[in-house]
Amino acid sequence: MRQIFLDTETTGLYPAQGHRIIEVAGVEVINRRITNNHFHMYLNPDREIDPAAQEVHGITLEFLQDKPHFEDIVNEFLDFVQDSELVIHNAPFDIGFLNAELGKIGRPDIQGSIASVVDTLKMAKELRPGQRNNLDALCRHYGINNSQRTLHGALLDAELLADVYLAMTRGQESLMIDMMDSSNTNADFAVTRHEGSLKVVLAQENELTEHRAYLDALSKGEPCLWDKLQKID
Repeated sequence: MRQIFLDTETTGLYPAQGHRIIEVAGVEVINRRITNNHFHMYLNPDREIDPAAQEVHGITLEFLQDKPHFEDIVNEFLDFVQDSELVIHNAPFDIGFLNAELGKIGRPDIQGSIASVVDTLKMAKELRPGQRNNLDALCRHYGINNSQRTLHGALLDAELLADVYLAMTRGQESLMIDMMDSSNTNADFAVTRHEGSLKVVLAQENELTEHRAYLDALSKGEPCLWDKLQKID
């Protein structure tokens, strides 16, 4: 399975108010293994950044002035996420912004390019009801080092989210491994029987004599199990 762990940073909270994506990152995981393949772009929003948002991610408008616009990187981004399962913490937020950006340039919603979406915030709330389930809290709970996360950053957060998700779903991985091991074990011991193909070879007289001597030596004059079973038969 190919999964993309995705995160965005934005100018504010609500795309309906004209806020834009200023950073987008995705980390590729294939069959529960993090690969070296990732996507990361800063974007020029052509608008001011809310002070509260800037306090969270630390990205300034001055830094973004020479960065590409979303429409400049959209094809590369869609190629990267194509047919994957997107894994996002608080997925409605990021999906809402992605669809708003796509809508501005007349492109279909992101759901048309991907296989599915997994919301890890929803998963965490089901696993840890009534507890804090932001990324920092989940890193602490699962023992994941997030000491470099002094500010929110899309690429680092996507990498941390991948580690958190793999820890959250470790029981599912064990179950799949057990099922695969069981399947392989059955295959290893599969026996094909062909009617009438078994050849019986009888022992020679000298072989029977040697076998008798061997049993007598083992039993030390007492009837051995072999002799007892023959009497029962």
